[in-house]
Amino acid sequence: MAQVPRPNFPFPGYWLGVGAEAQVHLAPHEVDNASLYFIGSPPNAAKDNSGVIDHVAFLAHEPQAFIAHLNTLDVPYRPRYLADSRLFQLFVKDPDGVTIELNFFDVDGDFEWSGEDYNKMPSVV
Repeated sequence: MAQVPRPNFPFPGYWLGVGAEAQVHLAPHEVDNASLYFIGSPPNAAKDNSGVIDHVAFLAHEPQAFIAHLNTLDVPYRPRYLADSRLFQLFVKDPDGVTIELNFFDVDGDFEWSGEDYNKMPSVV
């Protein structure tokens, strides 16, 4: 990702994207009049929890290598699998407590993932 053009908003921030497409919008906390600009964020969100995001997702490859690397570093992770989409996911926390979601597509159901199965979770739909 690279910085892409951003409208001239009345508060600081950056847009990151691929090509000219904005994918991620970033803005600092403790901005004057923040309640006017960040209407979806509670006061002190950036200080009182992991910020104003739930997680950040990335496309990844070679899940076995990722798991081996995380195990070597003793980094805890939470694996999940969605058989219908052949989607395997790893959830880890970065040093600031933000959840990082790693998405591995086209993973065979015989993969030794030892995690949660989306098909066995309670549905709210």
